[in-house]
Parts: sequence; C-alpha cells; structure tokens
Amino acid sequence: MGKSRQNPKEQSAPSGYKAWIYNPWLDLTVGCGAWSAPLLLLSYLSLASNARTWSIAFYVLALFFNYPHYMATIYRAYHRAEDFQKYRIFTVHTTGLIVLTLLLSHYWLRLLPWIFTIYLTWSPWHYSGQNYGLFMMFARRAGADPDKAGRRALYGAFVVSYLILFLGFHTGPSTDPLFLSLGIPAAVSRWEQIILGVAFVGLSVFGLRSLARDTGWRKLIPSLTLFSSQFLWFLLPSAISLIRGLEIPQNRYSSGVLAVMHAAQYLWITSYYARREAAGQASGELAEQKPRNWRPLAYFGVLIIGGIALFVPGPWLASRAFHYDFTSSFLIFTALVNIHHFILDGAIWKLRDGRIASLLLNSRERISEAASEASGQFAARITKTGRWLVGTTPAARSLRIGFAVVLLAWGTVDQVRYYLALHTDDLHDLQRAEALNSFDSSLQMRLANRALEDDQPQQAEASWKRAVQANPADPAPRQGLLQFLIDRDRYDEAFGLAEALLKLTPKDPNLLVDHGLLALRRGDANQARADWERAIAVDADQMNAHLYLADELDREGKAQPATLHYGIYLAQISRQSPKTRPSPDKVIAIVLRMADCQARSAQPDLAVKSYELAEKLAAQTGQSKLASLADVNEAALQAKAGKLTNALQLYQQALHLDSTIGDNNSEAQDWLAYSQFLDDAGFPVRLAYACVVKSDSMKQSVSNSAVPDSLATSRKQMEKRLGTEAASIRRDPEPAVQEALALRH
Repeated sequence: MGKSRQNPKEQSAPSGYKAWIYNPWLDLTVGCGAWSAPLLLLSYLSLASNARTWSIAFYVLALFFNYPHYMATIYRAYHRAEDFQKYRIFTVHTTGLIVLTLLLSHYWLRLLPWIFTIYLTWSPWHYSGQNYGLFMMFARRAGADPDKAGRRALYGAFVVSYLILFLGFHTGPSTDPLFLSLGIPAAVSRWEQIILGVAFVGLSVFGLRSLARDTGWRKLIPSLTLFSSQFLWFLLPSAISLIRGLEIPQNRYSSGVLAVMHAAQYLWITSYYARREAAGQASGELAEQKPRNWRPLAYFGVLIIGGIALFVPGPWLASRAFHYDFTSSFLIFTALVNIHHFILDGAIWKLRDGRIASLLLNSRERISEAASEASGQFAARITKTGRWLVGTTPAARSLRIGFAVVLLAWGTVDQVRYYLALHTDDLHDLQRAEALNSFDSSLQMRLANRALEDDQPQQAEASWKRAVQANPADPAPRQGLLQFLIDRDRYDEAFGLAEALLKLTPKDPNLLVDHGLLALRRGDANQARADWERAIAVDADQMNAHLYLADELDREGKAQPATLHYGIYLAQISRQSPKTRPSPDKVIAIVLRMADCQARSAQPDLAVKSYELAEKLAAQTGQSKLASLADVNEAALQAKAGKLTNALQLYQQALHLDSTIGDNNSEAQDWLAYSQFLDDAGFPVRLAYACVVKSDSMKQSVSNSAVPDSLATSRKQMEKRLGTEAASIRRDPEPAVQEALALRH
C-alpha cells in the first residue's frame, strides 16, 4: 500500500514561506479588511444624519486613496515597456475606446446614465474579484493547493455574493436618475436572493474545508478575514434589506466607505508588488530586505499626482473652456476612469502570470522576459519619452516639478471649491465657490435656492439661468427657473423659456407637461392638450400628463376619454410606494372625479364601484367629508337604478358622517338631497319636509349663505301638500328628522 498521508495541520509550508505581506496588523486591517465591521457600522449609523459631512470627508479621502489607486494600475501597466507591449490591447486600444466614449458622452448626455449604471453595477464585481485574488494569494502563501472542485466552490461563493447584491441593485424601479434599474420584481428578487444565499453557505463550507485540509485553520486566518470582509461588504447589506425592507443605495458602493477600503487595500498590495519589482526579486529570500532603489514616498507621490491628473483637470477644462456642466463632466470622468481601471486591472493582475506569482507568492518560477523582445516601435517611443521624463536632466526635472506643483495646486483648489459648495448653505461661501467655477448646474441651483431664502431674487434668477445654460438637458434647473417665473406671475416669460427649451429637447416629456400648463394658463386649451398628448406619446408613464389631460377633457364635457386618463393615472399611483404617492385626500378627489365622469358617460356600474372605492379609501384615511360626498353621489346612482334600499342606507350613512364633521353648508346640501330622494321614492311627505326644514335651518347658520331656488321650491310644494301639518313640523322638526334617519325600506 502507499504511504500514509501526513496530518494536514502538521504539513509545512513551502520553502521560503512568509505568511504576511508587511506585518500582521497592517495586513489583517487593511489588506484583509478587518476594519470593515466598525467602518461600515459607523457609516451606516451616521451617514443619513451627517450626509454632507461624510460627502466632504469622502471627497478628501479620495485624493489620498481612490485617485491614487487608479493611478497604481496605470503605473503598473505603462511604466515598463514589457508590460505596456504585453497588454497592448488594453493599454492602447481599450484606452482609445474609453477616450472616444468620454468625448462622445460630453456631446450626447443621454449616454451618462448608461455609463454610470455600468460603473455602479461593475464596481462590486471588481471589489469581489480583488477580494478573491487576495484570498487565494494568502491561501497559497500559507501552502494551500486546492483541487479543481475546491477552487470552483470558493470562486462560486464570491460570484454568488456579488449576484445577491446585483439583484438588490436592480430590484424594482430606480430612484436615482443616473441608475437604470432592470426593474426585477421584488417577489422574484427576494426568492432568488434566498436561493443564492443558501448556495453561498454550501459553496463556502465545501471550499473552506478543502483549504483547511491542506493547511489547517490557523494558517488561513488572513484568508478567512478576507472571506468575512466579502460577507460584510455584500451579503449582510442584502440580508438586512430583505429582512427590514431597506433599499440598497448603489452610490454607496462606488463612492463611500467601501470604495475607500477597497482603494486602501489595492494600494497596500500594489505598493508591495512595486517594491519587490523595483528590486528585481523573483524569489522570497530577500523579502525582508528593503531595496535600495525603492522610494515609497516618491512612489506614493507619483500615485497622488497621477490620480489628480486623471480626475481633476478634465472636468475643469470641460467646464471652463467649453462651458460644459462641471457636475455632469465629473460624473462622466468618474465612471469612465473606473471602467478603464476595471478592464485594465482585470487583465494585468493574474496569479497565473509568472512575474505576478513570483513576486506575490514567493514562488521560484522563472520570469519570462520574452515580452521585452517583442516591444514595438510605439512602445519604444513611449518608453524613450518616459525615460527622459524620469531622467536626471535639468529640463526633465524642472518639468516634473512644475507639473507636480500645478496638479497639487489644482487638486487643492478643487477640494476648496467642493468644501465651499457643500459644507454650509452660506450665500457668501457659495459665491466664492462660484467664483472658482461657475459652470456647475448643481452649485448654481444651491446658490439660487439660498438667494431666494435671503430675499435676493435677482441673484436667484441669474443663478437659475446659469444652471440652465450649463445643463439644458437637466430638468431640475429649468423646473426651478420656470417655477421662479411662475411664482412672480411672469407667465409670458415662462412660456417663452419653455418654448426655447423645447427646441433643444423637443421630446422631453416633463418639459412638454410644463409647456402645456403654461399654454392653458394663457387660455390655449388646444395647445395644452396637444402638449400633454405628445408627452404621453414619448412616455406613457407620464402621470401628470394623464391627470392634466383628464381634468381638461372633463372640463370640456368629454367624460368618456377623461375617464380613461383618470384610470391610467390611478393605476400608476397604485404601483408607487406609499412614500411617493400623493396625499390621500388628493387621490380620493381624483377617484371621485373619475366616478362622476363614468356616471355622465353612461357607465353607472363602473361609477358605483369608483364611489365605493373612494368611500373605502376615505374611511381608511379618516377623510369623513370625502366619504360623505362619495356616499351621496353613489346614493343618487343607486336611486336612479331603482335600488332604493342601497340608496337609503347610503344617504343615512352620509348624514351620519356629516354630523361628525361640523360643515353646516355640506350637511345642508345632503339633507336637501335626502329630502328629494324620500319624496321621489314615495316615502311620507312629512319626513321629506322635515329634511327640507333641517336643511333650511343649517343654511341659515352659515353666514352669507343664500337659500337656493331648488330648496325654496321644494319647500313650498311640500307645505301645500301637508297643509296645516307643515306648521307643526316647522316648530319641531327633530322627531320627524330622527324618524327619517331610522327609515328602512
């Protein structure tokens, strides 16, 4: 028989084994994400109440973590001719496509939501890939050599954790205009996440046990810490959202504390790689020695300055030189630089690469330098230029220093501007930020709102106009300017502005709705209807267009088409979350208007159902007056249909509600309607007359309330029929009134 297998926990690591990259504390905290729990807890507890402070803090941290970590990938791919040529398809061709997309998206702003959605969706996949790579690196440094099934299980666990978060991102409609959700139904997404959660547990148990058989659990502490970080980053938020119904904010996974931790983790491992690469070490013997030509401050200085160059100059030049909206440009640069980073990073960091493995795993694999022999002329020119730039000539040195000083100053100005624009609502600070860069629609909108609050309408108007000029396609600034003009009764100017903007964006449904409202204000109902119909043709879910069109058709007596648009509006409302729906009284009022249209368009059955719905909603939300109105209108329909029992109960129910409201005018009208019903239905005339007297007495209690002709005529006719009995009822109508309320048919 063969040799007995050695106890896994007693197996030794390979020669040259060194578990840690720098030291246990730094590696576990930063590299393995041991700080995830406290930092995530801190951000989740305080972000909602201190969003502005956290936003400023993350913007500062980006200068030292996020920006440099992108530059670290550029440094890794471009600073050696061999690497540049080896990854030529990514360093040249893919980069060219990204630059082309960047230019195109500045001229076609509709690309921005697509680009940003790709960026936000790809970010957690990128984070997961880095966590998995570091997980396997530590496992292999500890001596693990998982079989094919074990590797697939572990990789599957990381993929599944990402898919769970992906489903959370794309469940239901998006609340962020920059994020295009797939709109996965909540019920479907919930069960899919539960199934994937079970799969994650199974794959994790199988894969981790496979690793532990090779090394023992103790040597897997770094890998297990990374695995727990993956759980905290992706599965825990998804579990909380499933249990408590909280929404997962996509932006937090690209610009919040998670992005900072990921960037710090990336800088931690790339600095180690660059340090060993600088020494030309291909094995682990000299791992403890500090290379003579390794200058960490210079390395991180290059990353910080290069990171500033990637993110800061582009949006500033686009806004100052080409008068493009700074915020939109910054979002475009952010998304595309990230996407380029994701693509390039996925190509250059592979543990199966000989050089990567030799420097990160302490392996003795021979590093192939064949790529250097294949360097093309373009790579040679780039290398020659790069060598001159980093050379010792006075001209190169002066150029480097000048470039660094300019970028550091530029980055400082960018930070100052962001701080002034966001840290308070002080008008003077906002004006200082505007002086640095005025072509920023978001800043101009904040400045306009602040100026309005400080009673400076001229400043507010100027800021609104600059916001519209900076980003005509953004509905927010033009809505603000339109509202500003409307609030000051400058309707002609508002109409002219809407017409001018429609020439730029003729298929903007929100702008068409606004143009229709202004046209109606000018008395042009035909233009208003045409605008709202065009808005609906562009976007069938344009709720306000359906409502305004229904109201106008109702006003013109076109009850049947009005009913159709009321129904569409209410159906769309029913699909909204309770937080975003209009107030209950507004919804009930619209249901009542739809019921009235149904009654006038010979749809009595539908009208009855609508009145019943309105009464039910009113009862649930405590809207007694509207419930009474729904009952009275339904009662009239039931009486017309010959359903006297139903009508009698509805009238009595409405009058009971009236007595609890204290609205004498409405109650008087309902008593008169009840009187006419009793008389028409053949009930004793004395009861109908008592209701007329009750209505008359309530009308008299309302100041400046004239008695309607219908009430006077009904009263005279009933008095004539009752004869002398009418006088006794007038003296004391209450017994007859109570008898009328207690009637049963």
